[in-house]
Amino acid sequence: MRIAVNAQLLLKNRLEGLGQFTHETLKRLVVNHPEHEFLFIFDRDWSPEFIYAPNVTPIKTLIPSRHPFLWYIRFQFIIPHLIKKHKADLFLSTDGWSTTCKGIKTVTVIHDIDFWHHPQNFPYLTRKYYNYFSPKFARHSTRLATVSEYSKSDLVKTWGLAPENIDVIYNGSLEIFQPLHPSAIAQTLTETTQGVPYFIYIGSLNPRKNIKGMLLAFDRFKQQTQLPHKLMIVGEKMWRDATIDRVFERLLSKKDVLFMGRQSTENLHRLLGSSIALVLVSHLEGFGIPLIEAMNCDVPVICSNTTAMPEVAGKAGHLVNPGQIESIAEGFRRLASEPDYRNQLIDHARIQKTKFSWDQSATKLWGSIEKCMNS
Repeated sequence: MRIAVNAQLLLKNRLEGLGQFTHETLKRLVVNHPEHEFLFIFDRDWSPEFIYAPNVTPIKTLIPSRHPFLWYIRFQFIIPHLIKKHKADLFLSTDGWSTTCKGIKTVTVIHDIDFWHHPQNFPYLTRKYYNYFSPKFARHSTRLATVSEYSKSDLVKTWGLAPENIDVIYNGSLEIFQPLHPSAIAQTLTETTQGVPYFIYIGSLNPRKNIKGMLLAFDRFKQQTQLPHKLMIVGEKMWRDATIDRVFERLLSKKDVLFMGRQSTENLHRLLGSSIALVLVSHLEGFGIPLIEAMNCDVPVICSNTTAMPEVAGKAGHLVNPGQIESIAEGFRRLASEPDYRNQLIDHARIQKTKFSWDQSATKLWGSIEKCMNS
């Protein structure tokens, strides 16, 4: 079988959530199925690290995929042409983009549809493209997959899709995310916060992540308790949202908020593994990979009680209402001042984390491909 693959998010040193899912599942599929040929369709020069085995043939399109108009050309014209030219049996896209051209068997992974529920958080042309084409991609695909039961039910409810045509494929976590030795934790604390314990947020700084609510809740926690804890924010801004800056300037405890920007995987492991808890109080998450990265590091989590987060965190998470500042602040307080409660969450995490691995993800994705071919 010859499988054409949308490889546009396989970017060296720039693997965000969708890119990480693509990288971790594809490298396993390729190695586990040497009897099949994979055509990786890149939109720019590729890095050799993404050519996982001899059964991968890379193809570079003439134009990059960096604008809604160029997305249209890529997925409606260029990719269908390449599929037919190379006589591919199936098209696999793991990042939500796909094609509506007829005569092509397609497996599409849609991680969430935040753009549908919160279009105001996206640039004008981006949201117009997503909201017009994504439902068409979903209905046209031979087989769909998504990363949580929440996202599956959302697709069924919102777009009227058939649940029997949607597979749930959980995300995994990199092997590097393991508990740190106490001496490594002490060293990290000394180097980053002069020994002061800290909470950590990991992810992009866009409106759906509720950075505003997290900052206001942290400020309230600090004023209520007078504890020395800091809040470390790891990630980069998206879509030019200025709300975070305005909120930050009003904080009474802004000296205790550390913006760390993007970090390497090694540094991220060190920072996460040394924290007192991960904070992820988004308005919407299709999954939330940092949750399982934290669980694998024996770090408890404070997360929203909405969308996919309760499903992923299970009993390992302290659930809060993302729309209520006091609820989030109470999460900060309990994790900072109740060590027995923290240890209880960590014990639950050691059980919960076994549900998630990239090996399991790749196996289930291959199952979707087989269902597609046999449909």
